[in-house]
This record gives sequence, structure tokens and C-alpha cells, in this order.
Amino acid sequence: MTRRVIPIVSAGGGAPAGLASPPPLSLYIHFPWCVRKCPYCDFNSHEAREGIPEARYLAALIADLEQSLPLVWGRPVTSVFIGGGTPSLLSPESVDALLAAVRARLTLLPEAEVTLEANPGTAEAGRFAGYRAAGVNRLSVGVQSFNPRHLAALGRIHDADEARHAVELALKHFDNANLDLMYALPGQTLEEARADIAAAAAFGTPHLSAYHLTLEPNTAFHRAPPPLPDADLAAQMQDAVEETLAARGYGHYETSAFARKGAECRHNLNYWLFGDYLGIGAGAHGKISSHEGVRRTMKHKHPQAYLEGAERGDAVQEAHAVAAADLPFEFMMNALRLTRGFPPRLFAERTGLALEAIRPQLDEAAARGLLVETAEIVVPTDHGRRFLNDLLQLFLRE
Repeated sequence: MTRRVIPIVSAGGGAPAGLASPPPLSLYIHFPWCVRKCPYCDFNSHEAREGIPEARYLAALIADLEQSLPLVWGRPVTSVFIGGGTPSLLSPESVDALLAAVRARLTLLPEAEVTLEANPGTAEAGRFAGYRAAGVNRLSVGVQSFNPRHLAALGRIHDADEARHAVELALKHFDNANLDLMYALPGQTLEEARADIAAAAAFGTPHLSAYHLTLEPNTAFHRAPPPLPDADLAAQMQDAVEETLAARGYGHYETSAFARKGAECRHNLNYWLFGDYLGIGAGAHGKISSHEGVRRTMKHKHPQAYLEGAERGDAVQEAHAVAAADLPFEFMMNALRLTRGFPPRLFAERTGLALEAIRPQLDEAAARGLLVETAEIVVPTDHGRRFLNDLLQLFLRE
């Protein structure tokens, strides 16, 4: 049977753009509970004050997945990411059952990357070994800092020794591991930021993420802001992070992501290249493309509402088609985070829009020194990466 190809359309109309073929597909699984809510965290996470209904949540995830299958029939899954919250509160047996359920219902590629986020405060050798045996092949450890004072300021439940122990355990059981670090922390000096990134790099994890602390709405830090480094000092910290990791052989491939060659996070790369992802779990977001265009979904956010929704066959809280006029910003918001940029053809392949439809914005970005465009690549300049929000503003719908 000949596949129907929908023509590329301009960005002016409100109808969704059609795609000639769907992009790669990932699966995101959200676990919404944690031991304690961190004051900077704006993710959908809830303190497990009365325990975790692990068996019930596992059943809800499987029901949610089954309800979502018609959106992705026949499409192979290239990566799985179990995020949170603190997914390492899940028993290895539950992770094993969850991944078995995924394999039974979706075509999970043999080489698929399967990541689980872990908190050093929940790190146990038996758990990490159990996750590996269940099929997790990449562990992401949320260290944030090795400085006791900064760990306390961030509300972390682990201390510096537990952080080091967790990274050592991760490297013992996983060939592929990530370490999460933050900088521009309350009261942090440049010397302290340098010490943190040096300590992180010394472990030699294949992947390292270094995030600038920001005050997000609906967080304790936003309501009562702590004393943070000023913009100039934060920029010096960012430079120190990039210089230290470059000297250690890490490639800086995304705004906050650094990796040894071949260890880039494939799941996140699919996000940044405007690929598709099915989201299951409380508050999980999804993006699915088809010949009808791009559709976004969000599952019920509160864990109890999600459990009840999944059990009655209605896990979705919100769903909408993305208007063609909104696709340029959504694409650029992801792709321009990549330091190597993207090939021009990818814009049409992933949005269904002709690149010429955003010619004025591209030309203005180039004129302002924020972006370089050639026949092979569209890439932010160093100035554009440093002032990414200014660059992205050019592609916002008027």
C-alpha cells in the first residue's frame, strides 16, 4: 500500500501540519513520589507521607499504557525514561514487572536506552543491581552538589558521602551513568562551584548534566528567594563548568548536558530533535505526530486523580492539536538547545512546515549574531547559546 504523503504547509494557518512520516518514538514513565519535596523543584512530585501504593500505581501505569496504544500502533520505541519524583523508591521487582509490561505491549528495540533516575538517599547496592537485571541500562544519579552546606540549602535528603557512594554504585552496575549537578546555588562562591564540578568530573561518568539553579514559580524558593549569585558570577560559574569538563574530555552537546563520545542521552536527544514521546504516569506529557499533525497530551497530575482516571479508562487530563503557527517556536525551543544545531531538512520533517516560512526570523537571528545558517546546519552561536531566551523569542507566535 502506498503511504499517503501530506504536503508541507506554510506557518500562517491554524490547522495542524501534516507529516510524511512519524519521527522516532520514546516512552516516558513518571513516578510522582519522593521522600521530601526540594524547595527548588517544580516537577510533579509529592512527598510520600503515607507510603506509596506501589502495586496500585504499577497497575495504573499498565492500564494507562494500554489506553495509549492506539496512538502508536506499530511504531518501535527507541528509548524509555523512568523519571520523577524519585523512581528509585520503586522496588526492582516493580521495575522488572513494568518493563516486562512495556515489552509485551510495545516494540522496544533491542538496543533501546532505558534510563531510571535515582536519588543518592535511596541508593542501595541490591536495588541498583536489581534495576540492571530488570533491563535498566542507564542510571541517572541526582547528586546536585558535594558540598554539605549546599546540599542542606537545597533540601536534599543525602549528604556528601552518600552522594559519592551512590555514584560509585552506579558505575559498578552500569556502563552508562549520568551525574546531575547544579551551580549558582544559594551563597555559592566561584571556588565552591569549581570544586563541585571537579569532584563530579573526577568520577568519570560517561554523562554529566550541570544545571543553573533557577527560581521556578510554585516552588518554595520562588516564594522565599534565597541569596543567589548575581548574573556575572553565575556566568563565571558556567564558564568554569564548561572549561573543566572540556579539559576532562566531555563534549558539550546541549545547554546543560556533557558526554563522552557516544554517551549522549538518546532519550533527551529525541526530545531536543522534536521526536515523539508517549508519556504515562501522573502528570506525564506526551507528543505524538501523525498524518494529521502534532498532538500533545497530559495525564491527570495529582497521583490520586491519576490512579482513579487510569482505573476507569480515562488517564488523560488534557489533549490538543498543536497549531501550525505554534510549531516553529516549539521546534526551536528544543532544537536550539543543541550546541551542534540541526540540519535544515529536519525542520520540515518534524513540523511539516517549509523552513522558508520562518525566513524573516532566521534572517533576524543571524543579523543579531545569535544564529548561523548554512546549507548543512542551523546552529546557535556562542552568543545565541548564552542568550537563548532572546533567540527563542524571535520564533514566538505573534
